[in-house]
Amino acid sequence: MGAQAQSVICVLNAGEIRGIVQFAQLNASHVRVSFNGSGIPEGVHGFHVHQYGDISTGCAAAGGHFNPDSVNHGGPDSPVRHVGDLGNVEADLHGVVTFSRDDSYLQLSGDRSILGRAIVLHADPDDLGLGGYPDSLTTGHAGARIACCVIVYAK
Repeated sequence: MGAQAQSVICVLNAGEIRGIVQFAQLNASHVRVSFNGSGIPEGVHGFHVHQYGDISTGCAAAGGHFNPDSVNHGGPDSPVRHVGDLGNVEADLHGVVTFSRDDSYLQLSGDRSILGRAIVLHADPDDLGLGGYPDSLTTGHAGARIACCVIVYAK
């Protein structure tokens, strides 16, 4: 059996957008997600773990949200949600994002591991599955993918 990851990282580098997303295993059931970014358009942006770590053609090949349970999209505090549903981050007027939350759905090892998958930052806010749009229950109507990176082991 391989060692359990204690910390994984994803480095965003897309045009003006730069950032580091870190995931740290706090205990058996909680992972802390931290994101510090810059160059991000001012406003609220959907922020998700996507199925595939394939960013060879930009963010398009990352697939949909990581959803091993085949359930509807929701917010990070919703009783029903994709594992990859991290909600929204907000960039200030200088394009800076500072975000941190503890999550009980994410895992850094095992069958539901996020390791090797992609983080995707979207152009628009995630409606948390409540917007009533045709794509609210799949993508949160979060719009175009503006930056992405692959989640890998941290040193």
